[in-house]
Amino acid sequence: MSKVALTPKTHTTPPAKFSHGVRKGNILQVAGQVGFLPAVEGQPPTPAGPTLAEQTLQTLANVKAILEEGGATWDDVMMIRVYLTDVDHFAEFNEIYDQYFAGLKEASPARTTVYVGLPKGLLIEIDALGVLG
Repeated sequence: MSKVALTPKTHTTPPAKFSHGVRKGNILQVAGQVGFLPAVEGQPPTPAGPTLAEQTLQTLANVKAILEEGGATWDDVMMIRVYLTDVDHFAEFNEIYDQYFAGLKEASPARTTVYVGLPKGLLIEIDALGVLG
């Protein structure tokens, strides 16, 4: 069984030797995604906006695009890791997260949230692990 790299049309080629997502069998790992708007040929990545809400919703859309590219949905996600740049964003993030996932049919995924440094202007990064079937 070989690994399959996943790069949706909405994403640019990664800037280093990694994949946006990888599927092997029924396991799908989504690499850390940030709130960049869908890729435009010949233009550098652009954040969805300066706010946590704008970046969170775009980040979740970017994760979802990779899940779909690999044949998965949010209901297949077992684990989500969230990386915030500011501890003061935790409550606001939880509100956005709870609203976003209110319609899940299955149990909510496990989640870890940590605080990190990200490139200037980026407030959040999210990765996910899915198991299909």
